[in-house]
Amino acid sequence: MNNTPLNIIILGREFTIACLDEEREEIQLAAAYLDNKANAIKAEGKIVDSDRIAIITALKITHELLMLRNTTSFDIDEFRRRIITLKKKVDEAITMKD
Repeated sequence: MNNTPLNIIILGREFTIACLDEEREEIQLAAAYLDNKANAIKAEGKIVDSDRIAIITALKITHELLMLRNTTSFDIDEFRRRIITLKKKVDEAITMKD
């Protein structure tokens, strides 16, 4: 189990985090999901402060998680497919901007 630095980008800012090699893909998917949610909140234009955007994003994602935990028919594979789809959309959007 190697701890390898992983660079992720959230709201246009780069972060380097320690990451186990076997968790790398899941962390990248989580970062893409977080970035997508944070950018959606930022795009609404109601909140401009990065700290507030981060807190509201964390609150919304936590709410989603709690709602999923309360449902008895949660499908983790479907959840992963949705995250992969979101990551692809984020990657495409980033590529278009370049």
